[in-house]
Amino acid sequence: MGSRFPSHQLSNGLYVSGRPEQPKERAPTMSSVAMPYTGGDIKRSGELGKMFDIPVDGSKSRKSGPITGAPSRTGSFGGAASHSGPIMPNAAARAAYTTSGAVSSGGTGSVSLKKSNSGPLNKHGEPVKKSSGPQSGGVTPSGRQNSGPIPPVLPTTGLITSGPISSGPLNSSGAPRKVSGPLESMGSMKNPGYAVIHNQAVTVLSQDDDFSFRKNFPKLILWSLILLFVMGFIAGGFILGAVHNAILLIVVVVLFGAVASFFIWNTCFGRRAIMAYIARYPDAELRNAKNGQFVKISGVVTCGNVPLESSFQRVPRCVYTSTSLYEYRGWDSKAANPTHRRFSWGLRSLERRAVDFYISDFQSGLRALVKTGYGARVTPYVDDSLVIDANPGAEELSPDFVKWLGERNLSSDDRIMRMKEGYIKEGSTVSVMGVVQRNDNVLMIVPPPEPITTGCQWAKCIFPASLEGIVLRCDDTSKNDVIPV
Repeated sequence: MGSRFPSHQLSNGLYVSGRPEQPKERAPTMSSVAMPYTGGDIKRSGELGKMFDIPVDGSKSRKSGPITGAPSRTGSFGGAASHSGPIMPNAAARAAYTTSGAVSSGGTGSVSLKKSNSGPLNKHGEPVKKSSGPQSGGVTPSGRQNSGPIPPVLPTTGLITSGPISSGPLNSSGAPRKVSGPLESMGSMKNPGYAVIHNQAVTVLSQDDDFSFRKNFPKLILWSLILLFVMGFIAGGFILGAVHNAILLIVVVVLFGAVASFFIWNTCFGRRAIMAYIARYPDAELRNAKNGQFVKISGVVTCGNVPLESSFQRVPRCVYTSTSLYEYRGWDSKAANPTHRRFSWGLRSLERRAVDFYISDFQSGLRALVKTGYGARVTPYVDDSLVIDANPGAEELSPDFVKWLGERNLSSDDRIMRMKEGYIKEGSTVSVMGVVQRNDNVLMIVPPPEPITTGCQWAKCIFPASLEGIVLRCDDTSKNDVIPV
């Protein structure tokens, strides 16, 4: 009896409805090749090496699957392709470094995945560590792979410094390493301020920056007066001898005395008159100052990037220092310098320096950068805070004074000496005269292109004087400790 629905019989004798299932084609079994560890060698990189026409080294290739004919070996790592057990299909990539189980010629061993590695092993069976750069403190093993230098690990101190981070010797832990041997410069150890003094940001001032009436007075007028008085004395003397009339000679002598008095007065009191002129000059307000305007600013000093230290008293955080040593020359004394005259004080040593600093204006509260460093022209009028008179023949010199002389290779024989030291430290109140310059919202005080003249002060019988560069004025009363802003 037939049926409308097709049916078929299974292998166990049962009849089921439907057509028999068509047998499916079985996918061919493919063997996988374990990726070998190349160690950075392109010859062992397989297809990558073929791309560059480099012969591939296939002697160390590893294939997955059970290993036959291998000697029994337990926990052995003898070669790059040694195996100690059958390799499972899902562990083909780690087959080269599986570490447990015994392998016989025809049996199957156990597999342990407790120590699987994807890199070479050392002689103790431990994975070789990789590093990305040479490290101090030991010899780099042959199996270590280096891919370039790494910066040293510095201790976290929170300081922000300039320059490369590897500018000093460091040990393996990143701490400063002690170095034995000769130093580069013994002068830097002998004088703590050696590096700062020889910095290009420091302006070294000379004696020519001091006020001098002879330097300010025009040379042409000076020599014309000398010639005029010489001619007057000759004419007065001739008339006196010829007609016995001394009127011309008396007039010439009176005029010469008056002119000489003016010269002596300006030589002695010219510096004081200039400081009075600076004090009377009105203060300007930085907020309303125009670009290129010559102004006078008074305010509190703040150090810049390179602070100074005074030479003798070791006062820290200064923006201007001046230490001078004078010697008195008698009849048979030695001269302090080639131009030193007898019975006068002569300059023997001068250390005067200035750097860039900030000033906070009293009028507006704004802060400006005063460009007195990097070789700028500066005219200082700073009172001396220390004056020491030393006479080795009458009294014993102080140890600090003798040490200061020894550091500068100055003799301390029987000479009458006088030391003067002045400075402008952080927190002092100063007056600055210069030209305003605005550059990218940075307010600066720079030296004027031409000297500034003070004009004649007839009431005080003071001739005109010129002020070159930035003018610094600081009196001794402003050196009290002030909180810097």
